[in-house]
Amino acid sequence: MAALINTHLPGLTLISKGKVRDIYSTSSPEHLLFVATDRISAYDVILKNGIPDKGKLLTQLSLFWFDKLQHIIPNHFVAADVDKMPEEIRQYKEQLAGRTMLVKKAEVIPLEAIVRGYLSGSAWAEYKKSGTVHGIPFPPGLVESQKLPTPIVTPSTKAEQGDHDENISPEKAAKLIGQELYDQVSDAALKLYTTAADYALTRGVILADTKFEFGLLTSATGKKELILIDELLTPDSSRYWPLDVYAPGGPQPSFDKQYVRDWLVGTGFRKGLESGPEGHAGEGWEIEASVVKGTRQRYAEAVDLLMK
Repeated sequence: MAALINTHLPGLTLISKGKVRDIYSTSSPEHLLFVATDRISAYDVILKNGIPDKGKLLTQLSLFWFDKLQHIIPNHFVAADVDKMPEEIRQYKEQLAGRTMLVKKAEVIPLEAIVRGYLSGSAWAEYKKSGTVHGIPFPPGLVESQKLPTPIVTPSTKAEQGDHDENISPEKAAKLIGQELYDQVSDAALKLYTTAADYALTRGVILADTKFEFGLLTSATGKKELILIDELLTPDSSRYWPLDVYAPGGPQPSFDKQYVRDWLVGTGFRKGLESGPEGHAGEGWEIEASVVKGTRQRYAEAVDLLMK
């Protein structure tokens, strides 16, 4: 089973190539085509080989969550059935089926709203070093993977490809996009996380943290409406743990790409080696076959647990 690393849609105009998604313009000025490839990134590095069917699994889960959470905030989803998309897209049905969405074109808010319900990842690393999370002081004595008293929004900048996202304080985020808009983003992110996390627990899954992205859609009256964009609550953008073995005080087994991150670090990755292993700089990082298989299994298991 081959992974789709790059899309090939010569009749369409590629306007953005991200870590996972390729975005194309369409004959409709109000819509974009989002295609989830099987690429995978870790520490902002796109790895040479992908995870077969990963894009389809991400799309399936995003569609599930867009539908489940639409009562909280509108989103950019329009259609997932290629046959219902503009004619120039339908000719690529074989390549696109199951991994694409037609979405509303929105003004992207240059911020990622990360909501954390547990102390893990970069938040744990910062806490160990300074007793803070995104610059917010936290009480002493907390342990890795501990559940926080209440979920918190910890924003980061939305970096261009090749750059690194930067964790910033809520105050800095509010200065970046304006206090009123930041409050809207923060409130929506907390409601989305809390609703999704409560549901995940009923399926035996802990949603430790996730990131949301938002945009502004201008209505016919000229008013700008906040909407949810990009992917939603996938294993690429979220940290999912099995509830039955949860034990605070250390790292947790996960259904997300932490497995790939751990492999990459264990193989020798560190800052400065983004372009490839020591002695092979410029060649990129290729995931071992067993890690590809294990990652696919984890993604598929997350989809099964949450949706079935």
